[in-house]
Amino acid sequence: MENGYIYAFILTLVAGLATGLGGVMIMVVKKFSPKVLSAALGFSAGVMILISFVEMFPEARESLSGQYGEKMGMFYALVTFFCGMGFIALIDYLVPSEENPHEVNDLTVEVHNKAVGISNEEKGSTGDNVKSNRKLLRVGLFSAIVIAIHNFPEGLATFVSAMDNITLGVSIAFAIALHNIPEGIAIAIPIYYATGSKIKAIRSATLSGLAEPIGGLVGFVLLSQLFHESVMGFVLAAVAGIMVYISLDELLPTAENYGEHHVAIGGVVAGMAFIGFGLLIF
Repeated sequence: MENGYIYAFILTLVAGLATGLGGVMIMVVKKFSPKVLSAALGFSAGVMILISFVEMFPEARESLSGQYGEKMGMFYALVTFFCGMGFIALIDYLVPSEENPHEVNDLTVEVHNKAVGISNEEKGSTGDNVKSNRKLLRVGLFSAIVIAIHNFPEGLATFVSAMDNITLGVSIAFAIALHNIPEGIAIAIPIYYATGSKIKAIRSATLSGLAEPIGGLVGFVLLSQLFHESVMGFVLAAVAGIMVYISLDELLPTAENYGEHHVAIGGVVAGMAFIGFGLLIF
């Protein structure tokens, strides 16, 4: 059991550190491809949606049915599933994405693509630069805060799923890490071009991702102190709701914004096929 906790925490930590990888990428990638970002986000959404409905929710229902009977088990699973959705929706409500972007957006991509290879002195007047830099820094810092808040339940999802099934945990960690890379980009680009510091940009992206292992620690407390088969059922159902909401509210809309419709949907289908056949094989 102790090894299970360690493996689950490592997976959660790796998924969270992917935001730091996104920060590193802006130092080496000269131009971002919206279609690649779109396909990657769609792929991640496909993985998370299929796992939620094919693996996590059925297992939660089975666990709760064993404790409360088939009808009440399904009822509790459904209620908890939508409570998970409500939890992440509340986070979105408290920190509106319109004011605090938590994905790569038009401003960050445009800034990066236009600014690569251009020194601060070449960008315009000093006054304009100062004003622009302040705006970029604000965008970057707000993005870091919002992404950290969103990463917390994702860390819980990764940890709990890994404790229940290590293969499932690896799959979820992979999907979350995949969409954490663009989130790291969203943080690092404005901070880098506002401050001119690669270290600050990468550090901010990395620190934001550390909210995921903190979420994993909460999962550890839940499972080590309150462990009971019915508790696992409730947690799995809630986590499934969290992942479906994130996929539908964040990943798919962002994927649509940065690529053609069929690119985003192609990513979703590819993600579903990848994880579906992966679960069949392993």
